[in-house]
Amino acid sequence: MNSPFVFNVAELLRVQASETEVRRNSGPSPSRIGPEMIAIAEGEQVVVDASLTPLGGAVLVDADISSTLTGECVRCLRTLRPETRLHISQVFAGDDDFIAGEAAEDGEDEGVVVISGDTADIEQAVVDEAGLSLPFNPVCENGCDEDAPKPDGVSGEEDEEKTDPRWAGLEKFL
Repeated sequence: MNSPFVFNVAELLRVQASETEVRRNSGPSPSRIGPEMIAIAEGEQVVVDASLTPLGGAVLVDADISSTLTGECVRCLRTLRPETRLHISQVFAGDDDFIAGEAAEDGEDEGVVVISGDTADIEQAVVDEAGLSLPFNPVCENGCDEDAPKPDGVSGEEDEEKTDPRWAGLEKFL
């Protein structure tokens, strides 16, 4: 399966051009991307619009990722299918010698990903961005329906002095 997150950058590294190249990849997501309650499902169609900028011995990938999320509202547990757009910016080094300076001399990892073969795979950067950007507790966009369970877990009952069943055992101490 071809991943929409993989870009062949061999020509950009060889030519040493200074022009940015714009590419569009689309296809099914190779894995589930996002937090537990809402994510881009594995196999969901993903569109990646990327600008690939050569940086001498590296390539800067600036990309917008569009897809449909699949999840559940944490209040009413209804299925959610909102559209999402994520943005990532990642530098891919052509070799280990791309980074120079004090940190590189100390052997510290700068977080620059090295190009594998002739390809730059932005999937991990997308996973990281989704973890930071997508809601941890998604809710219905226009609010939940009236028949959704109340936050206390008791739905369809009047509010007249009803004790939450979770606190019922504590009544004897009142």
